[in-house]
Amino acid sequence: MHFRCDVVIAGLVGAVLLAELVYGQASAVDEVRTSMEMVAGLDGSPGVLSAGGITRDETPLWTIENRTPFQEARARRRLVLLGGFEGRSASARVVLDAVRWFKTEASDVDRGRWAVSALPLADPDGAGAGRSYRFPPAGGYFDDPDLPESHYVWRWVAYQVPDLVVVVTSGAGLRLLSAEDADGSSPGGVLVTALASGVGHSDLGPVEALQVTASDGDGPALMRALLSRMPEERSPLRRALEQRVDRTPLEVARLLAGRYPEAPSMSYISGVAWLHALRLARVTGESVWRSKVLDQVRPWLSGQQPLVGESVRFAGLGGAVVFVELASEGGEEGAVATALTREAARYGATETSPGVPKFGSGWTDDMFLGTIVASLSGDADALAAAARLVIDYAERLQQPDGIFYHAPDSPAPWGRGNGFAALGLAELLTALPATHASRSGVLDIFRRQMEGLVAHQAADGMWFQVVDTPGSYREGSVTALAITAMARGIRLGWLNASYRSVVEQAWNGLLAHVELNGELVDVCISTGAGPTRRYYLDRPAVNGADDRGGALILGAALEVYALGFRG
Repeated sequence: MHFRCDVVIAGLVGAVLLAELVYGQASAVDEVRTSMEMVAGLDGSPGVLSAGGITRDETPLWTIENRTPFQEARARRRLVLLGGFEGRSASARVVLDAVRWFKTEASDVDRGRWAVSALPLADPDGAGAGRSYRFPPAGGYFDDPDLPESHYVWRWVAYQVPDLVVVVTSGAGLRLLSAEDADGSSPGGVLVTALASGVGHSDLGPVEALQVTASDGDGPALMRALLSRMPEERSPLRRALEQRVDRTPLEVARLLAGRYPEAPSMSYISGVAWLHALRLARVTGESVWRSKVLDQVRPWLSGQQPLVGESVRFAGLGGAVVFVELASEGGEEGAVATALTREAARYGATETSPGVPKFGSGWTDDMFLGTIVASLSGDADALAAAARLVIDYAERLQQPDGIFYHAPDSPAPWGRGNGFAALGLAELLTALPATHASRSGVLDIFRRQMEGLVAHQAADGMWFQVVDTPGSYREGSVTALAITAMARGIRLGWLNASYRSVVEQAWNGLLAHVELNGELVDVCISTGAGPTRRYYLDRPAVNGADDRGGALILGAALEVYALGFRG
């Protein structure tokens, strides 16, 4: 149901004030959230309730977003509103009133000229009331032990692709201050100054930013004033992100194949990069990619390096995917590659009992790492073992919403762990004959997970580091793996056409996280099973060169190209 009654909204705003006075900060946060739900539910955009971060006490930084940050029409301008840096909800009310007025009272012309998103309560726990946020954030990132909120807010604002950022603080009367006049002693003023200067944003550049002081009731007047300030040009920050998103899948594939792996090893990370570089060579007819792979895998083809070391682990066996591909191509490397493929498939298919691999970890990682050689090689015995593995793991780890916990003793749906499950299922479905006894069961597991992933997709197309936790960071590797699995499912008819828009939005979001030099933004580091949700929230994110993220995004680029995406 959609509400347009000012009395209802005013009542909710009043309830926020009463809650602050009577019940304290926690109740005030709940009431702000309720008000946000009401405003998001009004007809029009912004209409997606999400979160741009999560505090050290695990309170989400709730947001109202639109779905167009990376697909915005060039003629429209993007406005980002923030409030609540002072640890109180007065400025949050102003922000919400401004958004409500935009959705219900602004002219059709203005709603057509602007896209708006908002983070009304940037400090819901009041942590910043006695100590300033740091903008731009210094050191670490979302795992910051003291104030991760700085990092979350900084990243969220940039990836809303703004042309104008407005930070609202409580004050008597409505005043709009430029970055030059912003209050450098307040967190909001520091944020405005940093955004306008462009420092700390790598190659993104600056964006116009204002600090606003306002009091209750000023929201509509504020929005009217802002709508009259439409910038003539898109911001440098926005243009930089659009340049990333405008690249074609093959442009991105060439970029990543040329850069990764930077540290070749017999691991799934290098193996996936090599596999897709060979496929890129086949798609484009450019032999340079095959030559690079052969140079890097020569130690294993020549016998100088063994396929496995002192211990057998699926993460290492996954590197053998390159030999499956080389074996299929024949040539002078074909015979050796075939032998290495058989060795890897044999290890992967070894079980201690049906569905329990001898060399597995019990984590969802195994659903890809322990099955990919079997799926690509088509070995009948290995495929049967792979099917038993994914069915057994799904019985233990797949939740009612289709999403997977990472491990039996890890009650959290880690992002890349779900990505591994998704791509492992997709590759197995690609390989299993239509008449295989396990195929229908595997297909059901896959479809249920895809439905769950769609339900948890962020407004900008990305997926979260902890899939069902809005506010955990929007992470690159799960997004790449989900794209690859969904695109394969659409292309081969396991998923209906409605998934295409999901993939398109996710691909645009992922492109924005790949810098022009091939460095990456927000890829979770290597992660074992952890006992708590907090463990996964605090896993550091790589910002820079990353072999793992490069390999997985290269695979996503080729899969969306196969689906027909051309940029």
